[in-house]
Amino acid sequence: MSKIKIKDLKDIDWAEFWNKKMDETGNRGKDWNKAAEKYSKLAEKDNYTEKLIENMILDKNDTLLDIGCGEGSVTIPLSKRVKYITATDLTEKMISILNSRINDENITNIKTIKEDINNITLDKYGHYDIVLGSRVINGINDIENVILNLNEIANKYVFLTVFGVNNWKIERDFYKYINKEYHDRPEYTVLLNILSNLGIYANVKNLDVGPIRSYEDITDAINNGKWNCQNFTRKEKEKLKEYLEKILDINPKTGKLENKHDKPDWILIWWKVEK
Repeated sequence: MSKIKIKDLKDIDWAEFWNKKMDETGNRGKDWNKAAEKYSKLAEKDNYTEKLIENMILDKNDTLLDIGCGEGSVTIPLSKRVKYITATDLTEKMISILNSRINDENITNIKTIKEDINNITLDKYGHYDIVLGSRVINGINDIENVILNLNEIANKYVFLTVFGVNNWKIERDFYKYINKEYHDRPEYTVLLNILSNLGIYANVKNLDVGPIRSYEDITDAINNGKWNCQNFTRKEKEKLKEYLEKILDINPKTGKLENKHDKPDWILIWWKVEK
């Protein structure tokens, strides 16, 4: 069988490849309205917010558009670093929790909007100094169009965070354990190539988020790990319990269950906008 020869990386339709990978992955079944209540507590377990903000280029007079803001674990701290934020999210419960936090803390420089990222355009939102897409890009299908819109809106910088290659390691290993095909989300290198084809040459930084995840027991690991158990058969659920019992070790200092590979892995991709 003859091999396809590629003369130039620009000949590859990276956006089409991204969309194909997203179609293969399918809907992971996450109900963000149900997940919203515990999301803040989960977000407090690592230093993602601190690592992200310390690597952003910000000015106290900046306006910022925060897409996929969730319940505000990043939005609230950012409001102390910039002049004004418009925070958008598609999940009604996330917006409701953020609004409650804004009211409780008497924050006056955040406006919230329930919005689909695909509908965020310059015509609708106007210009902002900074555009932030925190932990949201991995769920986008029409990636090229979204990137073009965000780049057009930003006056100064666009900051995006996406999964690193190790974020789903134990999930991939579990699928191998049960001899089931696993469909990865597209890696961040694909996004870099999409940007390059658009004439955007981005910077890359591993945020080195920690610590490793820990669980009270196996049930806690199943319920609060990154498992979509509704997509598993009864036998696969039994295998998951068996698998976790094999790979999780008791930390003698905390008494909790851990695995050194079960750690958040986030990549920051950012660029200065050229008008």
